[in-house]
Parts: sequence; C-alpha cells; structure tokens
Amino acid sequence: MRFLPVFLDLQTGPVLLVGAGDLARAKLRLLAAAGARIRYFAIDGEHDVGGLAADEAARIELAQGDPLTSDLTGVIAILCAGAGDIGVAMSARAKAVGLPVNVMDDLAHSTFIFPAIVDRGDVVVAVGTGGASPVVARRVRERIEAVLPARIGDLATFIGRWRKTIHGRIPEFALRRRFWERVVDGPIGALVLAGRKDEAEAALNDIPDASAFAGALASGKAEGRVTLVGAGPGDPDLLTIKALRALQDADVVFYDELVSPEILDRVRRDASRVPVGRRVGKPGIGQGAINKLVIESAQSGQRAVRLKGGDGFVFGRGGEEIEALRAAGVAYSVVPGITAGLGAAAQFEVPLTFRHEALRITFLTAHKARDADAVDWSTLTDAKMTVVVYMGMTAAPSVRSGLLAAGRSPQTPVGVFARVTRPDAQAAVGTLQDLPGLIEKIDGGPAILIIGDVVAHSAPWREADLDKVISKLLETAA
Repeated sequence: MRFLPVFLDLQTGPVLLVGAGDLARAKLRLLAAAGARIRYFAIDGEHDVGGLAADEAARIELAQGDPLTSDLTGVIAILCAGAGDIGVAMSARAKAVGLPVNVMDDLAHSTFIFPAIVDRGDVVVAVGTGGASPVVARRVRERIEAVLPARIGDLATFIGRWRKTIHGRIPEFALRRRFWERVVDGPIGALVLAGRKDEAEAALNDIPDASAFAGALASGKAEGRVTLVGAGPGDPDLLTIKALRALQDADVVFYDELVSPEILDRVRRDASRVPVGRRVGKPGIGQGAINKLVIESAQSGQRAVRLKGGDGFVFGRGGEEIEALRAAGVAYSVVPGITAGLGAAAQFEVPLTFRHEALRITFLTAHKARDADAVDWSTLTDAKMTVVVYMGMTAAPSVRSGLLAAGRSPQTPVGVFARVTRPDAQAAVGTLQDLPGLIEKIDGGPAILIIGDVVAHSAPWREADLDKVISKLLETAA
C-alpha cells in the first residue's frame, strides 16, 4: 500500500485548484459537492461555474494572476487538473512548503491521489488502486454502490447523536463497542435503514440498562468468549462469511503458522495478533501454553479468535482446545473452514469419490515417519477407497512402503498437492511406487497426498497424459 487513505477536513481552509477545461471543471464540481472552499485559477481565463448550486458557487473564489506566485497562506491542499507544465511547477512549489498536492494523472508529481468515492452522507467509502487503474477503482465502487444501503449515512448520523450520551452510561470501552455493534446489527439499526428514525430513537431511548444491553456480566465487565475459526487452506476468498465476521469482531487473534498473510489482513486493524503456530522440525509454543493464553484472554473480557489453517476439527486439535475451554468455563463457538483435502480436490479437479470407482474416503495424518509406521495399512488397501494423507511429505516413503506391503497396487494413482488454493500451488502426479520421487518435484509444503484411482481423473493427470502424447508425436515426427 503506497497511498494511505485519509479524509481531509475541508472546513479548515481553502483548496487551491489550478487548471483548465473539462478536467478542471470536473474537479471543481467534486470539491464543491464536498463542501470545500475553493480558490480557482483558470489558466485559460474561463471561470465557468455553471451548473453549481448557489451555495456551492458562493464558496468559490475566482482567483486572478499567476498561481505560481500566489499567496498560499491557509491553503490546505493544491489540485492541478488540465494544467500542463504549470501543474508540474505547482507540484514543486507545494512540496517545498509541505502542502499535499495532486497533479491529475501524474503520480510522479503528486503526494496524494483521488479515490473513487461512494458518498452516503456521513458514510464515505474511498476506493483506490494507487493510481494504477482508475477503471478498476470505478468498477469496485459500482459494486459497493450496489450493496451499500441507501440510508447507511443516516445510521451513522443517528449513532453520532447518541454517542456522547451512551459513552456517559457505559464507561468501559469494550462494552461501548459491543453496544453499538448490537445497535447496528439489530432491530434498531434496521429501523433507521428503513427510514423509521423516530421509532429507532424511541427504541434506543427505552433501553433501561445500556451495559446489560451490551452483554455485560453481573460485575459490569464485558463477557469474554472464544471463537475457533477455520481459515481454510490459504485463499482468503474461501473464508466463510461467519469467519470473516469473527475476525472483524475480535479483540485478539491467536493464529497458526499455516494461516496466510492475506487472511490475516482480514483481521480488524486494531486487534492484537499473536502467533502461536509450530512447523514440523521447528520449536514452538506447546498446546498447553496456547490453551492458557486463549483462556486468559477470554477471562479478561476479550473476544478471542483461535485461527487455524484448514478446519480446526480435521487434524487441527480443535477438540482438545474445546475441552480446555469447557473445563475453564469459557464461552465458545466454532466456525468451520475448508480443509486442505477439499481445497486440493477442488483446485486440481480430484473427485474424492467417483461412481463405481471410489466409494469411501479415509483421512489420516502421518506427519512423522514413526506415526506412519504405526498405521494399520491393511485397512487402506481397498481399491475403491481414496486415502487422503495430511502432513505426509516427510512420511511419504513410509506411506508408500506401508501400502505396498499391505497389498495396495504399486500402479495406484497418487497426487502430491502443495500449498493448495494459493497462488504458488503445485501438483505432482504419478503412481504409488513413485511417491517419494513425486515429493522431490514439490518446492516445499504444506502438502497433502491423495491416493486412489480418482487421481487419474484430476487436471494434472490429464495434462501429464497429454504431455506424453505430444512427446510421442514429436518422437515419431523426428
């Protein structure tokens, strides 16, 4: 992020607009609609303010003379549109005195840029692309316009009128935030969005105990709770809506190593983020210590999220954590995530079941060779069973030898799928007898193994078959 979104208070001073033609007039209309006081240098001498309301035109000073030598006292920003070389010179002047400046379509000479704007009164959404693509920003704005309630600005104004009163009744910050969340998400907010503000006012005024409405305990403190959230295999677009809501409501997030940075970007900005994950072969915090941290955060009144890659109940030790929360008397809830096996199946088109070919699925973990050696492989030899192995890269030789020794065919199709759903995902396919060699083709994990005839229906298998056909044709032609 090169440009930090900020909102400029246009009541603190005039904006200096320099330019000519339709480009300058478009910015003039934008600034006037935002309530700005404008000092307008029309370098072509055409001070056209037609189409503006009387109150907007009254805030425009039609400046004369050379903008390069004009008085900048009190000016809060400089905007150049259709100004040519004068815009470049104004940029140098603005930078010399520390004023923010925008030269339209010229990032090199601008210190701020204009976003695409969604205006709902007191709610304003700014969409920027760092100046790279205004068209993309406009398309994003159109989508936001389509889903944002028309009266969302009225809701912000409504809350603003009550904010000081409620803050006087609820001294604790965490409870105040929860109070307003319940207002916004509940019937009172719905009344405002429906245009029934008088009813909303009456409903808010009738709340007898604001702290209790916010969910305070008998002690007056906020109630803490824990949400176990499955983050999925890596693609942030695979987060459930419920998971996203939990991340946005969290006070603190305890996350594993396998949680991608893109998913962490969905966490509320002022929430604490605590890494508690471990990787194979590396030291890390123990499960008991993780449980203690999560429980203590909830007991202090925080809303804690335990964020795990994949799904917390599929080899994620979520069951152990719930038992610890129950024992401590801490309230909790669970949000499932897409587990890596399903992510791999979807991305690489591996049907984990297939009519007449694969009727059963077994999920197992073999993240250490000794665990793989302890598996009863005889239960996994059915040719109509798909076997999905988590954390199996290190144990791949043991997985291979165990299945072969138990009688599974060495020609059984196998796939190694690494970093599934992420931009750098990889796949290597072959047969069970070649499994250790397939691991060597993968540039690091995490990876999942899928073993069974269904792998022959996958996209990587089809591509490999096509490559073989092409190679044979080339050999024949040679």
